Amino acid sequence: MTSKVTAVGKTVDEAISLGLGQLGVTRDQVEVNVLEHPSKKFLGLFGGREAKVELSLVRSGRVPEETAAQVAPIVEAENNRSTSTRLGSPNSAAPGPMKAEASAHAESAPRREQPNPVMLAPDEAESLSDETTGARPMERYHEAADFIREVAGAMGLDVEVDVRKNRDGGLLDISGPELGMLIGRRGQTLDALQLLAGVVANKGSDKFVRLTLDAENFRRRRAKTLEDLADRLAERVVRTRKEVVLEPMPPQERKVIHARLQNHPEVDTGSRGEEPNRRVVITLK
Repeated sequence: MTSKVTAVGKTVDEAISLGLGQLGVTRDQVEVNVLEHPSKKFLGLFGGREAKVELSLVRSGRVPEETAAQVAPIVEAENNRSTSTRLGSPNSAAPGPMKAEASAHAESAPRREQPNPVMLAPDEAESLSDETTGARPMERYHEAADFIREVAGAMGLDVEVDVRKNRDGGLLDISGPELGMLIGRRGQTLDALQLLAGVVANKGSDKFVRLTLDAENFRRRRAKTLEDLADRLAERVVRTRKEVVLEPMPPQERKVIHARLQNHPEVDTGSRGEEPNRRVVITLK
């Protein structure tokens, strides 16, 4: 069996997944060496290239040091944290590698996002434990919240992160001054931080947990903006009898457009192109 492979992908996690497929092993059986980080992975500071990783088989039962998400010294500090489980502490869960979410971006049956998360009772949320590591989801969300505080601190921001549980996973709500730096243009920085927080929350676990990162109700305000845009463009399509092609959007924003117009009596929506340039198209029925 090949003991070492090199793989590339749009993200470090994608490259790792491809490498694992080539070796035919699981994440805890390899040591990961990140050779090149992808472009614009964090705050748009990296060059225009794909991620490149080297995976080497290991025979020990330990969990290799996670190098999939490196944000200057902050992520290095996360990598040095112990992977041992300390039950009873809200921040003791060992975070783990983010697993691929092919179904997370599915657009075949879009639905309207709920403006307010449906909250579970504390005892119900806490009872959803990770059988593999013994770490409960809420503990892993708190670990991700600590990571966000450290990133914000490195940017000179003093923030609070409120952790809640909803039916879609965990909601990490950031509050504090000058959050525009954490949100970024159209939420691009917030999306990048959400990806990194997910990596932290899933480190060392075979059971994936999903989380959403928000700041100053940005997700809700952005959804409202997109819904208003969808209404205006639908009216234009009806008036001009010509299709409208929107600018490229991330999957979660395309879903908002689809959901808003799915019951419209005169227009249909679809998607065209490949990521990251996939666009919503609004046409007459």
